[in-house]
Amino acid sequence: MNIVFEDVSLEELYVSGTTTDSRYRKLAKDVVKQYVKVVNYIRAARRIEDLYYIKSLHYEKKKGDLNGVDAVWINRQYRLLFNSSPDEEGIVVNALLFEISKHYE
Repeated sequence: MNIVFEDVSLEELYVSGTTTDSRYRKLAKDVVKQYVKVVNYIRAARRIEDLYYIKSLHYEKKKGDLNGVDAVWINRQYRLLFNSSPDEEGIVVNALLFEISKHYE
């Protein structure tokens, strides 16, 4: 799947493991390591349906305030939120990563 980082700090976190952004600077090293792993899972997926088979991701399409946003677990506390878009054949192959959110906050 094609990955696009909407937030530069998410790309920094993925590439180097650190960022200067105050939102993500204090993330524990194990959370950052798991974040990189999750992004690699998304990158390796050929389409969005492939994420359903990786049970640890708990992939879901959000409802309510985040209607239409896709989410996967980084760990039990943090979620990676992204928007997915289909190609001309209707198969979802693009993911726009935009936030790491703390679950239930």
